[in-house]
Amino acid sequence: MNPWIDISILESDTIALLPLDASHQDALLTAAKDGILWELWYTSVPSSATINNYLDKALAEKENGQAYPFVVFHKKTKQIIGSTRYYNLQPEHRRLEIGYTWYAKSHQRTRVNTECKYLLLQYAFEIKHCIAVQFMTDWHNIASRNAIARLGAHQDGLLRNHRLNSDGSYRDSVVFSITENEWSGVKKNLTQKLLLQE
Repeated sequence: MNPWIDISILESDTIALLPLDASHQDALLTAAKDGILWELWYTSVPSSATINNYLDKALAEKENGQAYPFVVFHKKTKQIIGSTRYYNLQPEHRRLEIGYTWYAKSHQRTRVNTECKYLLLQYAFEIKHCIAVQFMTDWHNIASRNAIARLGAHQDGLLRNHRLNSDGSYRDSVVFSITENEWSGVKKNLTQKLLLQE
């Protein structure tokens, strides 16, 4: 199968998005320990107990063309500080989602997320010519909802009882998107944010 997404690296001055592989297991666990992120019940950050399933699922979805996962490499510290991915790939509709994003606590609310999203959106709109890029997050994940809105994404709606959480509770998911017509404005906004964050 010829993959729709095929990237060796996406990078800026500060970070590089590298294709995830099994060799990243220990580095991801080290990053997740910064903030004990797996204890946030509304996220999908791996712990030592779940890392194998986390990697197996991500790599299986990459193999069958459903997703393209990355690790986030911080150039200054020379460390992997988190992960993100394209998923729900729909090449026939030129649509995809960006999600499964998390960063070590020490890199949250820094320019890292802005740079990651800039790189991912630029590739999606300017290389793959997507007509829309979607984001989805748990209703209770206020920090994630605010971060997505700051990108310039529009909230499309709320999917109630969208998923079952691992503890059996129901997840309501908030859906956002950026369309191809909005990308030029979003790009200017992100560029300005990066200049202010230098």
